[in-house]
Amino acid sequence: MLYKKIKDILGDDLEKVGQIMRRSLGSDIGLLNSTNEAVLSHSGKQLRPILTILVARACSGGSSTSDTLKCAAAVELLHNATLLHDDVADNSSVRRGAPTVMSLLGPSAAVLLGDYWLIKCIDNILAVDREPMMVVRTVAKTLSDLAEGELLQLEKASSCDTDFSDYKRIIYSKTASLFEASAVCGAISVDASDVLTQAVKTYACNLGMAFQVKDDIFDYLGSDSLGKPVGVDLKEQKITMPLLGALDAATADEAARIRALVKTISEHPENAAEVVAFVKSYNGIQAATGVLNGFIAAAVSALAPIPDCIEKECLVELARFVGERNK
Repeated sequence: MLYKKIKDILGDDLEKVGQIMRRSLGSDIGLLNSTNEAVLSHSGKQLRPILTILVARACSGGSSTSDTLKCAAAVELLHNATLLHDDVADNSSVRRGAPTVMSLLGPSAAVLLGDYWLIKCIDNILAVDREPMMVVRTVAKTLSDLAEGELLQLEKASSCDTDFSDYKRIIYSKTASLFEASAVCGAISVDASDVLTQAVKTYACNLGMAFQVKDDIFDYLGSDSLGKPVGVDLKEQKITMPLLGALDAATADEAARIRALVKTISEHPENAAEVVAFVKSYNGIQAATGVLNGFIAAAVSALAPIPDCIEKECLVELARFVGERNK
């Protein structure tokens, strides 16, 4: 089943989510409206709202609710808010093949727009009828996780002593936490049982972890076809799964030498080529792929309590898509 087929199965629900987002973002300020529309026109994969809708349907025998659609809109608004802020933190000029708001209007406007999208996320959460406080707490935890993950990554980029435990916490906080919230909110929106809610929570956590590992592999395989060059994260002194896998295979002295190269890479960007070569020679990409496949398998296994249905099939295919995607 192709990813596009999953979107086709969701049909009107996904279209309604887009309508909710546009209504939420509406303003009488022309610049705000035109900028919002520019962001919406480059919507990306929409994985998080897709996950919310699929989970709701899978947990309810094929139905979604108005709360499902509000939650789906909320998580996508939140996701885009974080991207607007990330572009400022990373000084990014391009996002999804288009100029970033930061590059067009400056960092202040990008931060304000991100704040605006975040507030509209909260508006949709507060409009939910089923267990609104549970939804609020779920999203609040994600916001806390996102901030902690970014700061931990900054701390570890400075010290360059990231280990596998640190890495897992960072990618959970920065990526998997929002996948998890998307699924949990979908379950809440249809009054799913505790057993089913826990199942989709575990699924989504592993899905998000896999998604980020795949992104980190791309940083060592970048090309024009992938839309990103090699070593973007590396040049920011981020030690991710491919490098961790290679470090684990090297001698202690060699690993220490490579960490020292990464620690000074901002002053010596030419070191990046040597680190990339080290990762490839010590099979770091293969090691990261093994970790990726482990998360995918764990995600699929977690779906066991979900009754067989087309939405469950889509969730399995979504996990496979995350593992096999090429951008």
